[in-house]
Amino acid sequence: MIHCPEVIPGVRGRVGCITLNRPQALNALSLAMIRAITAALRAWQDDPAVAAVAIRGAGKSAPFGHFCAGGDIRFFHRAAVRGEAELEDFFTEEYALNHLIHCFPKPVVVLLDGIVMGGGMGLAQGASHRVVTENSRLAMPETLIGLFPDVGGGYFLSRLKGHLGEWLALTGTVVGAATAIKIDWADRYVPSHRLAELWDALVLAGSAGEGGLSKCLAEFEEPVVPVDPALDALIDPSTGPTLNVLIDRCFGQPSVPEVVAALASEDHPWAKSTLEVLAKRSPLMLHVAFEQIRRARGMTLEDELRMERGLVRHCFHPHHLNRRAGQTETAEGIRALAVDKDHLPRWEPAALTAVTAEMVAPFFVSPWPSWAHPLREL
Repeated sequence: MIHCPEVIPGVRGRVGCITLNRPQALNALSLAMIRAITAALRAWQDDPAVAAVAIRGAGKSAPFGHFCAGGDIRFFHRAAVRGEAELEDFFTEEYALNHLIHCFPKPVVVLLDGIVMGGGMGLAQGASHRVVTENSRLAMPETLIGLFPDVGGGYFLSRLKGHLGEWLALTGTVVGAATAIKIDWADRYVPSHRLAELWDALVLAGSAGEGGLSKCLAEFEEPVVPVDPALDALIDPSTGPTLNVLIDRCFGQPSVPEVVAALASEDHPWAKSTLEVLAKRSPLMLHVAFEQIRRARGMTLEDELRMERGLVRHCFHPHHLNRRAGQTETAEGIRALAVDKDHLPRWEPAALTAVTAEMVAPFFVSPWPSWAHPLREL
């Protein structure tokens, strides 16, 4: 095991338990945390004394809190501006960890209380049992900071029903427990006040393997409580055109400008609010994220993660745009959101119509030959 105070691993009964312990940062992932989680999982994957794994996020004054708000974006900005090599290690090791969870040979239970975004979704979506609460808020909001939905986002977003993946990737829409279950981002709903009891019960049930865990979770499961009715309705046929039909009609278009045009033609409050959201995102990265989802539909998990690793390298080193790391869309997006906090990113180009194919296509050219790819061993 790797010692890291921000990750608390341990075996209780026959269950490997991991607590993310960086509550002051909403359990956002650091490189040290990624390495500690990876070390624990690798130690347990072939250990006959460990039958299952459970992961939770700690709160500031409670054993349960926000699961994980993503990667440490302030570190991203600092490392990019200073040219720190650890930035490369972060994404390589994070994506390898995402793959490890997706392919883990034993049940993995994640308790997704509170905020679950970005890197937190990367930890969650490969798990076999995803539990949400009334506090859960799930999203892939990367376009807000001039990035794309990584951590395997292309893989799990592209496999959602219809064109929900494009919608969630481009807008970064935050969903609650009911919607998360409906769109297959979660499996069961358990009220937050029962999480401590469930955590202890999982230890007893873990020795019975998959069957015991499933039975235990079913005993704690309750009817989900809607917290965002407009989305949780996803949809009520009695109200006329359903939102998922509108999503498919608009986000099923062949390009981002055509998505915007389709939204503009709809006489529906959702379409108007969606246009307002897209107008705040990086036009360039909207194009990149859209292309990522479309390509990912025909990819294996391994190839999709390798594609993402190339994409993120180009995001911080877009040589084809003649920009240095501190001048990138990602650095600018993080600056506006989390560094200067002026919420006024200066995107380049500033308009969707100014984004050309020549700007987008090089993002999808691997910076490495296959034999030298950082994730070649997946």
